[in-house]
Amino acid sequence: MRRADRLFQIIQVLRRTRKPLTAEAIAVELETSKRTIYRDIATLMDQRVPIRGEAGMGYILEKGFDLPPLMLTPDEIEAAMLGAQWVMSRADTVLARAASDLVAKIGVVIPEHLRPLLMEPALTPLTSHQGPGDTIDMARVRAAIRLQGKIGLLYRDEKQAQTHRVIWPIGVSYWDAVRLIVAWCEMRKGFRHFRTDRVVEASFLEQRYATPRAKLRAQWRKEMEHDCELGEAARKRARAYAAVMAGLVE
Repeated sequence: MRRADRLFQIIQVLRRTRKPLTAEAIAVELETSKRTIYRDIATLMDQRVPIRGEAGMGYILEKGFDLPPLMLTPDEIEAAMLGAQWVMSRADTVLARAASDLVAKIGVVIPEHLRPLLMEPALTPLTSHQGPGDTIDMARVRAAIRLQGKIGLLYRDEKQAQTHRVIWPIGVSYWDAVRLIVAWCEMRKGFRHFRTDRVVEASFLEQRYATPRAKLRAQWRKEMEHDCELGEAARKRARAYAAVMAGLVE
């Protein structure tokens, strides 16, 4: 790797982390020596790149520092294209249009020799079939998530039973065939997942939920991890029981 490219990669590595990163960790990722990283970081500091830290303690890039948009690598372009293609084929109309606009903007700013990566991408997301359409305005759902706004739902479950709910949306989960609104449900006093094609009616309320969305998301992830651990434990018990029974049969 050329030194200029390595200096750029060091900045990229520091940009994506919020905690101090040691020279050893950077060296491992860039497949070089710690001495080289120490020397390169000293060079960046001399060039007034706002890196804080010291050898043995770790380094962090201060906020507000950015690089020109032309500094995109082929891998970064292909990653952006793969994500954009997936969104264009799977997301709602507004988000799909935004993904298309993103590709167009990238095409304007990248050098000519990299544009074939947009026109003829090497990576293509596999799509099996188109899922059911949304019966709720997903653009407004995303806006409610950003604003921490409550949503009133008339929701139909898999047994066709309908219930009125008030939810605190914290995210949208995109699956192969369906989309789910991840939310805290006031009626159930817990996290629930609502299929966007089973919403009968929706009202976007002016009320805001007070609990920070980041805190709710962290709590939801913790509960999901706990449920996964319980599920894995149950599967292990079932396999052990099956093995014992098989031994008895033999």
